[in-house]
Amino acid sequence: MLTIHHLRIGRSIFTVWLLEELELEYELKEYYRNPETNRAPPELKQIHPLGKSPVIDDDGLVLSESGAIASYLLKKHDPQHKLSPASSDIANWAQYNQWLHYPEGSVFTPLLIQLLLLRSGVEAPLFDAYSGAELTLHLNHITAQLAANDYILGDQFSAADIGVCYMLSMAQSLDLLSNHSSLSDYVQRNKQRPAFLRALERGIE
Repeated sequence: MLTIHHLRIGRSIFTVWLLEELELEYELKEYYRNPETNRAPPELKQIHPLGKSPVIDDDGLVLSESGAIASYLLKKHDPQHKLSPASSDIANWAQYNQWLHYPEGSVFTPLLIQLLLLRSGVEAPLFDAYSGAELTLHLNHITAQLAANDYILGDQFSAADIGVCYMLSMAQSLDLLSNHSSLSDYVQRNKQRPAFLRALERGIE
C-alpha cells in the first residue's frame, strides 16, 4: 500500500490530487504542527530527515519533493501517458518537465515572501518590491503560456497543471489575480475536476 505523509497545513495537495487523478489506492497519514513553533512533529522526521511533506512511502521506497514524486508515480502508474508526454517525444516531454518544476522552482519563493510579509505586518520595502516585481513577471508569463488554451500545455490537462494551479491559488488568496481573469478562470476550471474534489474530501489542506 502506498502511503502519503501529510503535514497540516502543507503542500500535499500536489500529491493527493495526482493520486486521485491516477485513481490509485493510498493511505493518508496526517501530522500536526507544533502550535507554538509551527514546526513539524518529530514523528515526521522518522519518515524523512527533513521532516517536511509531502513524503510518500511506496513499499519501502521513501520519496520527498513534489516534482520527484510526480515523476515517479507517472512512470509507474501512467503507461498510457494520460497525464504527461512520453519521454520519446523529447521536445514535448522537456516542455512538460519545465512546467512541472516551474511552480516550486521559480514561483513559490516570491509568493512565500508576500505571504510572510502579510502575516507579519512588518514593512520591508526591499522584499516587497522584489517579490512584487517577480510575481508580476510570473503571472504575465503564465498568462502568455495559457493564451486561449484550457491548460498549461494546451487543450489537455497534465500533471504540470497541478503545481501551476496550486501556486495560482496561493496568488489568488493574496488578491494578486484581480487583473488576470484568465488565470482565475484557469484555477476554477482545475478545481472543478472530480479528482481535485475527491482530494478535498480527504480533508487535505
